[in-house]
Amino acid sequence: MKKILVAYIFSHITVISFGQNKLLEQFNRIFPDDTTRRNTFMPLPAIGYNQEAGFIIGAAGLYSFYTDKYDYATRPSQINGMALFSTKGQTQFSLKSDIWSKQNKWHHIHTIQFYHIPFNFYGVGNDTKVIDEDKLKQEKIRVNSEVEYKFFKNYYAGLGAEFESHSFTDKETGGIFESLPSTDRTGGKFLMFKISQLYDTRNSNTYPTKGFFGRIKYGYTPNLFGHDDFSGNFYSADIRQFVSLHKKVVFASKLFYEGLDSDRHIPFYVLRQLGNDEVMRGYYQGRYRDEQYISLQSEIRYRFSNRFGIVAFGGFGNVDNKFSNLFSDLKPNYGLGGRFFFDLDKSLAVRFDLGFGEKPTGEKRISGFYISLSEAF
Repeated sequence: MKKILVAYIFSHITVISFGQNKLLEQFNRIFPDDTTRRNTFMPLPAIGYNQEAGFIIGAAGLYSFYTDKYDYATRPSQINGMALFSTKGQTQFSLKSDIWSKQNKWHHIHTIQFYHIPFNFYGVGNDTKVIDEDKLKQEKIRVNSEVEYKFFKNYYAGLGAEFESHSFTDKETGGIFESLPSTDRTGGKFLMFKISQLYDTRNSNTYPTKGFFGRIKYGYTPNLFGHDDFSGNFYSADIRQFVSLHKKVVFASKLFYEGLDSDRHIPFYVLRQLGNDEVMRGYYQGRYRDEQYISLQSEIRYRFSNRFGIVAFGGFGNVDNKFSNLFSDLKPNYGLGGRFFFDLDKSLAVRFDLGFGEKPTGEKRISGFYISLSEAF
């Protein structure tokens, strides 16, 4: 996503050579100052290079719309997709949708993903070492579908199903990956059935300035594909609070928990992972993984103009194999970010975040830079 957005923005900044007036005309055409609830589409071409993938080419896009543009209570819906290919055979494909029906009676969340990419494995637990980094190649298929229905004001209940398939290739022999059970190293698949409960009083689903969001989920995975694949229970809680401190300043906070339990071994690829571009920014996703995961993230969002804003964020999180141990060795997270709002009606933004984490003994401080679409939560 970083290369996608940089390529897109750069391609439009070059119009400055045609003079200031031409630049302003081009900017207004691409990002109109429009609040008429129109549908919008933002294409993002991508060209890049890295040593493991070779030359990368692809595209992404975000389509945003209203299922009923005349009902001002209906929330904006989004469909975003990405397709990337490289000269060394790596492939990424993703299609996600977040759809709100008329009057927000139904909420649909659907995802299709296919990845054939490298990733770094560091082991299991909350004390892994960068010196143990083991380079793997992963092939992953994920299909998720969830539907929620509004039974009462602000209250939704839903059902869902999620399928995942994983396979791995170890690119370096003798590494920490070989310490895992052989059944983990070959990969596996599972099908999970989920139920959810949601209470949502936010004044917006794209840029809330006040309100509460609370969703809990339970998932059950039966043993459908064989003895060595995951079967067991999944628990999740996502609690958010938004408070307007000033007409341009918002305080946002998110408490997030995920947990697994099973009466047998849980494969490493199902374990919960700390760190991504939304929560615990700065940590490489998968650096720390285990059966239980918790994080608390807070942000101060200052939108000093219609188009631009800045953010300061901080929090902590941890993983462990027991819930009771999660609070004994919390890992810090903090950072700064910038926002460019390309859709004023829906308050959709390009997000730039620089996050920092802990400094493990003998290692440099963990950090990461992210360019993404929409707010972190």
